[in-house]
Amino acid sequence: MTTTWPKHLDVGAVRFARPTAHYDAVLAFYRDDLQLPVLADWRGHDGYDGAVFGLPGTPVHMEITQHGSPPRIPEPHPENQLVLYVRGPGAVEAGVARMRERGHEPVEAANAYWPERGAVVFADPDGWMVILAPWVFGEDPVPTPA
Repeated sequence: MTTTWPKHLDVGAVRFARPTAHYDAVLAFYRDDLQLPVLADWRGHDGYDGAVFGLPGTPVHMEITQHGSPPRIPEPHPENQLVLYVRGPGAVEAGVARMRERGHEPVEAANAYWPERGAVVFADPDGWMVILAPWVFGEDPVPTPA
């Protein structure tokens, strides 16, 4: 198994996109509550509203889009996840404090894997799970179950 990009695939950044039917609430959740940087945003571009968020310290971007009237999105599912691997339990505590200040409370994880390793889960306005995990995947060892 390798942990580096293959030489034949010279990727400089990765962006993944997902739709929402709650654009303004989802935008506020990621931009204002989590405070992810907005790299680009638009309204009414070929019928789409959208925003691209930079994920901290990485060349990975998340795009949120809204299209259609009413917007059509898949039903929420606990496996729809954004995992933010942060630098230790103190960083998780700081993230939880910030989210609570903004009126969000942790939710129960669908998979015991996360809380057993000190991660905390929040739901965004579409029901997508945002997981604050206290290790940097690929750099730190994964914590053993508590």
